[in-house]
Amino acid sequence: MKLATLKNGTRDGVLVVVSKDLTQCSTVGHIAPTLQAALDNWQEIAPRLARVAEGMETGAQPIQRFHESEAMSPLPRAYQWADGSAYVNHVELVRKARNAEMPPSFWTDPLMYQGGSDAFLSPRDAILVADEAYGIDMEGEVAVIVDDVAMGAAPEDAAKAIRLIMLVNDVSLRGLIPAELGKGFGFFHSKPSSAFSPVAVTPDELGDAWQDGKVNLPLCVDYNGAPFGRADAGVDMTFNFGTLVAHAAKTRPLCAGTIIGSGTVSNKLNDGPGKPISEGGVGYSCIAEIRMIETINDGKPSTGFMKFGDQVRIEMKDKNDVSIFGAIDQTVEKYEG
Repeated sequence: MKLATLKNGTRDGVLVVVSKDLTQCSTVGHIAPTLQAALDNWQEIAPRLARVAEGMETGAQPIQRFHESEAMSPLPRAYQWADGSAYVNHVELVRKARNAEMPPSFWTDPLMYQGGSDAFLSPRDAILVADEAYGIDMEGEVAVIVDDVAMGAAPEDAAKAIRLIMLVNDVSLRGLIPAELGKGFGFFHSKPSSAFSPVAVTPDELGDAWQDGKVNLPLCVDYNGAPFGRADAGVDMTFNFGTLVAHAAKTRPLCAGTIIGSGTVSNKLNDGPGKPISEGGVGYSCIAEIRMIETINDGKPSTGFMKFGDQVRIEMKDKNDVSIFGAIDQTVEKYEG
C-alpha cells in the first residue's frame, strides 16, 4: 500500500491512497482525514486503506490523477523526528578527514539526534537558505514511520512497529555544524527543515527488497541533472531499522507517527572510501562525503557545497526501474524573508 498527503490549504493536508505506479490516487477522508489520524488507529484503519488500494488496482475504486508536485511530505509535521547514523562508513570518513580516531563504541552503539519536526518541506519545495556560506548540503536517506513503541523495546519488537517507509533529504548546513557541536549541545541551526518523498509505502510493497530491517536497493541522488550517488541502502548499513528504533526507545516510549531516519546512505569500495560514479564507484548521498575523501587523498576538499540555483533529486527505483516513492526534487534558493 502506498500513501501520500495532498495539499489542501491546511497544515496537515489530506490523506490519499496512491496506485502502485504512482499515477492515480483516491481520497480517503471518510476513513482517516490525515496520515497521522490513520497511524493513531492503525490496526483498524490500515485494513480499510488496503481495501481501497486493492480497489484502485481492480478498477472498483473512484480515482483521480496523482501529481507528485501536489504532494506534501507524507507527514507534513510529526510528533518526533530522530535521525540516526546507521552507515558507520560515513562517520568513519568524517573522523578520518579530521585526523580523529574512530571510537570503538560507534560500531556497536548508534549515533542519533533529534531534529525539528514541526514543519517539514514538501518534496518539491525550494530549500531556502539565507547565506551560501552556511555550507548547504543534501543528505539522501531512508526513513521509517513507526506505530507506538514501548520504552526499552528489543530490536525485534521495535521492527514489528514499522508501518511505513519513505525517503528523506536531511538538509545540512555544514558550515554551522562545528561551532554548534563545539558547544557540546548538539545540532540546531545546522539542521533546517527536511523534505520527505511524495509517497510512503508499507514494507510489503518492497517485496524481497525489504530484508532484515533494510531496504536493499540503490538510492539515486542526482545533482544538477547528473548522477551523483547510487549507493545501495542495504549495503554497509551497520544498524538496521529495528536496532535504530529500539535505540530511540531506550529510555522513553515512541508514539505513533514517530519518524526514524537511517542517516546518509554510504557504501565502501573494497573496504576503502567510495569513488565517484564517473570513476566506477557508486558515488555519494551527500557532498560532505566526497569532500572528506578529497581531504584524505589531497589534503583539502575541491568540491564546493550547494549554491543558489543548484538542484538535487532523490529517488529509489525497483528492479524494473520504476519509481517506488516518487522523487524529492528541490532547488536551493536564497531566503529573502
